Amino acid sequence: MRLDHVSYAVSHAELVDTVQRLGALLGGAFFDGGRHPSFGTSNFVLPLAGGTYVEVVAALDHPAAEKAPFGRAVRARAEAGGGWMSWVVSVDDISVVEQRLGRTAVEGHRVRPDGETLTWKQIGINDVLRDASLPYFTQWTCSPELHPARLGPADVSAVACEIAGDRAQIREWIGGADLMTPIAETDIEWVDSDHPGIVAVHFHNSAGERIRID
Repeated sequence: MRLDHVSYAVSHAELVDTVQRLGALLGGAFFDGGRHPSFGTSNFVLPLAGGTYVEVVAALDHPAAEKAPFGRAVRARAEAGGGWMSWVVSVDDISVVEQRLGRTAVEGHRVRPDGETLTWKQIGINDVLRDASLPYFTQWTCSPELHPARLGPADVSAVACEIAGDRAQIREWIGGADLMTPIAETDIEWVDSDHPGIVAVHFHNSAGERIRID
């Protein structure tokens, strides 16, 4: 179990400007990740050191964005002003999580502009809608070479995630795993906030400077 990626949600009109702004701050190149047809969303991806990535995601003007929990979560975060929406934990066998939660994972897919199709299973988005401090879970079912973290050079690294929420509840939610180092050399910093969820992420940019993005 490890941190797979962190999601930053914006409106579709703000997607390109946000990608350019974050890319300039971090000194890293975002890649067009394509569309999630069944979720009604599209994204851009920034590979990070350690095999994880940042996703900037927006809901499309599409019926799926109203029906699918992921599309609704993205739209709700964007309408609340945009920003960090969720953190996503990667597992090797999502059936273990399905058994623990007593429900079935949803299949997802995304077609990149180069024609490659990414596939995965995910579970827990409805819980993120209820409590943004909780991560959701994913298991990639496509070739490891297609993982978004491998889209390009990883000149940027994540060093800390500020999270507001109930530690005991989050620990129980993810099955009692270690929360302090979800990826190598990256810490969770627990903070107080009126709004649960990711408050900020700290990065080392391509110049080695520490940058905090809230």
